[in-house]
Amino acid sequence: MEFCDECGFRFDSVPRDRLADTIRSFGPAYADVLSKPVDALRAHPVEGVWSVLEYACHVRDVFRTQRERIAIALREDVPEFVPMGRDELPAADRYNEQDPAVVAAQLGDAADELADALDALDDSGWNRTGIYSWPVKAERTLDWVARNTVHEGKHHLMDVERLLS
Repeated sequence: MEFCDECGFRFDSVPRDRLADTIRSFGPAYADVLSKPVDALRAHPVEGVWSVLEYACHVRDVFRTQRERIAIALREDVPEFVPMGRDELPAADRYNEQDPAVVAAQLGDAADELADALDALDDSGWNRTGIYSWPVKAERTLDWVARNTVHEGKHHLMDVERLLS
């Protein structure tokens, strides 16, 4: 995937040297969203669509998962990344019952930790690969993983803004 038809994100739109800072910027952006009234954050105004709080928990967990994947790819040659269980986690971890202020802090911490891991990569690190199962199973560089993570953050920020409007 190089372009998202829904949100307009182009994977080549963020220079590599801006990827970490872009990921860091999601902490404050989601904290702002999560400062809204809790009823609005937990609401399901569109059937079959996550709540704002569930989206924020998902983004937090994406950042955590991507940080782990980077560490694995730096230790192992072409590891197969285990899917994060995105469809199971909202119910299993009771995303919609979590405290929005705690989620905001955790998301900010996860964004910072992921960004720090990206800042530590040199050219060979950015080019390390792993088998990624989305959108199709393929060998992906850590550069692609970082760009996909920026896409996740931006796309889901668009999703939550739609839900709140």
